[in-house]
Amino acid sequence: MKVIKRDGHMVDYCPEKIEEAIEKANLEVEEEDRASSIQIKNIIKYIERLGKKRILVEDIQDIIEMKLMSIGKYNLAKHYITYRYTRELVRRSNTTDLAIKELIDGESEYWNTENSNKNAKVVTTQRDYLAGITSTDITRRFLLPEDIVQAHDQGIIHFHDADYFAQNALHNCDLINLEDMLQNGTNINGVMIEKPHRFLTAMTIATQLITAVNSSQYGGCTITLTHLAPFIRSSYEFYIKKYKARKLTKSQVEKFAKEDLAKEITDGVQTFQYQINSMTTTNGQAPFLSVCMYLGETEEYKEELAMLIEEVLKQRIQGMKNENGVYITPAFPKLLYVLEEDNINENGKYYYLTKLAAECTAKRMVPDYISEKIMKQTKIDANGNGQCYPCMGCRSFLTPYVDENGKPKYYGRFNQGVVTLNLVDVALTSDKDMDIFWKVLDERLELCHRALKIRHKRLSKVTGDVAPILWQHGALARLKKGESIHELLHHGYSTISLGYAGLYECVKFMTGHSHTDNGVGKEFGLKVMQKLNDACKKWKEEEDIDYSVYGSPIESTTYKFAKCLKERFGVIKGITDRNYITNSYHVPVFEEIDAFTKLKLESEFQRLSPGGAISYVETANLTNNLDAVLEVIKFIYDNIMYAELNTKSDYCQECGYTGEILLDDNLEWYCPNCGNRDHDKLNVARRTCGYIGTNFWNKGRTQEIKERVVHIDNKDAEV
Repeated sequence: MKVIKRDGHMVDYCPEKIEEAIEKANLEVEEEDRASSIQIKNIIKYIERLGKKRILVEDIQDIIEMKLMSIGKYNLAKHYITYRYTRELVRRSNTTDLAIKELIDGESEYWNTENSNKNAKVVTTQRDYLAGITSTDITRRFLLPEDIVQAHDQGIIHFHDADYFAQNALHNCDLINLEDMLQNGTNINGVMIEKPHRFLTAMTIATQLITAVNSSQYGGCTITLTHLAPFIRSSYEFYIKKYKARKLTKSQVEKFAKEDLAKEITDGVQTFQYQINSMTTTNGQAPFLSVCMYLGETEEYKEELAMLIEEVLKQRIQGMKNENGVYITPAFPKLLYVLEEDNINENGKYYYLTKLAAECTAKRMVPDYISEKIMKQTKIDANGNGQCYPCMGCRSFLTPYVDENGKPKYYGRFNQGVVTLNLVDVALTSDKDMDIFWKVLDERLELCHRALKIRHKRLSKVTGDVAPILWQHGALARLKKGESIHELLHHGYSTISLGYAGLYECVKFMTGHSHTDNGVGKEFGLKVMQKLNDACKKWKEEEDIDYSVYGSPIESTTYKFAKCLKERFGVIKGITDRNYITNSYHVPVFEEIDAFTKLKLESEFQRLSPGGAISYVETANLTNNLDAVLEVIKFIYDNIMYAELNTKSDYCQECGYTGEILLDDNLEWYCPNCGNRDHDKLNVARRTCGYIGTNFWNKGRTQEIKERVVHIDNKDAEV
């Protein structure tokens, strides 16, 4: 018999440990209250007669308590329960102490690779991690039921961001209402910020607002350049007035005004880019920011917006200098470019921007692309109208919403949090029995449901005072002091996410086919996805909380899930024999498939991830083949709502090599030109979970990166 410990590890059953635990409790009671050696052996025999192949350590302890009480040893049972609780506190305290020591020592692989955009050696990051360790400990001991903690430890589910959960004020991600704060004024740390009169001022204030907002949450956030475009016109009017006062001719006034405006736009974008990448939030990192570029959001300021988009793309193509003064690919902000009729057709007015976006993608891995056409077919509001809007951060999408005036509203809305279900574990637990599979899936969905309700309930206690920039000063709301955010958690205003991971391995194990097969594999995969959506729909109708299916990024969790699956079920070829499991609905990284087939297939599954997901294609270096990039972009517009191209953009500080930094068979990074293996002297940028990572990754994610096949090369890009 195997015993499953709290952390998911399996060990051999040891009756001596049971005897030892009861004897220790015996020492705490009077002699007449003690269990005899025969009674202890009978308890052990009872456990062994159950004939289980595997048993949870908690179940053994429950049986001991029950049997002690059944033989009248109530006082002993009470002391055994106390002993069990004390041991639990010690165990968890020791775990916390060890985690802190490993972090401070700086030698822990886990902490050094926990987040590819965090440097665990930096004091600001360490401070965030130290607070996170404490929060996780409090969350595990006091805030979550034991069965949810156990399921999390065993990799059955993942309760995201436990390192922030102790603070009930924190939510996941949002679309910042920059328009409200800039146009109507706002407040940072008690300082009034009035409406700026110039574009450069607006860009400077925007970075401060973004940093303040990102410090009051734990996920990603998104702004739109549309909210900054009006200030370009304000600056232009300022310059027109300035040169008119000099009694110049009309043509001279316009000429000089346009020249000054162009310089201010350049300076404003440069300021924004420098600020975002140099500022540090309370999370010990640069703001996790996405910037939306959507011409369709405005008619009045479309020309100004086009000018701003052009400058953002040009400066991103250039990149940012590293410590050696060499231009490299920055991680932030992530850029989101919306494809629409005016910019996707070669004769469209703004096609020049799309060509610029393609150049930027080839060199700097962004922007990512949202198809207005497909999104409007997918996101239908209560008025029956298709809507298009950006994701919050890297992939989390709101559901369509109209306000009390019947108008669509997206900026100022947010996500409450995520719990992810490991679909591979559901499949392996069922042992290929379809009836058992659906039964286990129902049970696991309800487990996730309970965990999500705990998240929701904790947020429901929040008032606007805990994060004024969010709830009182316009980023998300304009609540009064002391007013609850409760209403913002209901009626579809915000979402809460049922995440999922490992659809490929789940389908492969249950059917013997990949979900890319046009047959039983794909059919079963879509059925599983529909099941998740049906559950969310049911919960939403019952509770008026907008549950939504979400393709989780699981950056470091992919490694954790893989390790847990091996420990629970052993090594199963093609299922648990890697150090990672496949993200969301993605085609596995090692499966040979062309870019267009992959995107077309994944579009069907993306529709069943309304809470968010992103598809990608892995490419060779396409900087000299922009026609190929444009072909993929056009295909995205016609076929899938949200997708990206993963290009390569690396640099070796030792020899100046600017090609792809490679991985050897031991998953070690090296420069193919000079052999440099020093991480401190290698600039490597890879897409890991929607965002670009630049601080390297754990073994699971690194293996996944190494095994990625190229979906499109330099030969052609024809469908």
